[in-house]
Amino acid sequence: MKNLNTKILCAGAAAMLLAACGSGNSTQQTVSGLNPADFDSTINGKQTQLVTIKNSKGMEVCLTNYGGRVVSISVPDKNGKMTDVVCSYDNIHQYADTLNSPSDYGSSVGRYANRIKNAKLTVAGKTYNLRANDNGNCLHGGGNTGWMHKVYDIKELTDSSVVFAITSPDGDNGFPGTVSATAKYTVKSDNTLDIVFEGSTDKETVINMTNHSYFNLNGDPSKPGDNMVAYINADKFTPADSLYIPTGEIRSVEGTPMDFRKPHALADHINDFSYDQIKNATGYDHNWCLNTFKNGKGDDKTVAASLYSPVTGIMLEVYTNEPGLQMYTGNFQGTGIACKHGIKYPKHVSVCFESQKYPDSPTKFTAKVPGWEVSNPYVKPGQKYYSHLAYKFSVKK
Repeated sequence: MKNLNTKILCAGAAAMLLAACGSGNSTQQTVSGLNPADFDSTINGKQTQLVTIKNSKGMEVCLTNYGGRVVSISVPDKNGKMTDVVCSYDNIHQYADTLNSPSDYGSSVGRYANRIKNAKLTVAGKTYNLRANDNGNCLHGGGNTGWMHKVYDIKELTDSSVVFAITSPDGDNGFPGTVSATAKYTVKSDNTLDIVFEGSTDKETVINMTNHSYFNLNGDPSKPGDNMVAYINADKFTPADSLYIPTGEIRSVEGTPMDFRKPHALADHINDFSYDQIKNATGYDHNWCLNTFKNGKGDDKTVAASLYSPVTGIMLEVYTNEPGLQMYTGNFQGTGIACKHGIKYPKHVSVCFESQKYPDSPTKFTAKVPGWEVSNPYVKPGQKYYSHLAYKFSVKK
């Protein structure tokens, strides 16, 4: 869920970030071919690094505390070959250079993932002006000054898990309340990357965290990934205007290109510009209202969505307790920027599955728009924010 044209933001923001970069002289590499030394740096006075977690079956996940980001996920394909299934950069310099290589690749997004209309937030009757970074709206908590470009603290690290922590001060990009939040990533024995987001605040505010990994299961991200087969367990979605802000309508997927209740290739409708929602986004960049969320509670034991590569046989299943899921199909990739291992990703190379409160929920929930009562983004002092997202990998032969 990204508009590259509006996310290439002020040169000054990029210049302030890098104080020093790792020399990259180490020859030790991860299974995914990353050099940990390329992530050693000091950004805004805080140390960055690459951490690796894995399970006994060989699944490997590499992350950096810069933005709490997933950098690589290596899982076996149908032939047992370890395959890196996410798009990203392979060095801290590109992540931190928000002018020349802007990206939300793999990040732990906060304080509020997705968009808030007109960058305005009403809490307890008071209106707050947020950082407008996307056509006058606030996207992903303010973009290059949001959490995805902050250095998280590493609170816990084991062979199979890591806990990233961040404290966001009152007034951070305009949001009220000091928020303390964590993102825990765990590689489980069944080849699941399990993610738990938690947070608390000293003043009423909104919190909506997610992971923004870009999945390509084909094993060759130099080619478009629209051959991948997607499934979304949802009867309805939230249509958006040309600036990606939901209109407030909750529409049935029946008879539209938004119907993924039966798995089918993205290519079937990704270029169906006769449908306004596809035309506006030049692909998919929409929120689905998950069937797994009922009676105010999400069922994170039932598959919310899946993605399958007929090339590698790799299957990704998504589980969450959230009411919404954004599927984004890399519509603003294809920039010509050399990314991980020097590969220039084409348009529609990848798919993001972002668990979430519905986009613009603060506006719609406050206005009591019908259907949006299930997507309450507000957190008060004494309440705990909790969000669960799991990416499970397997092989379908």
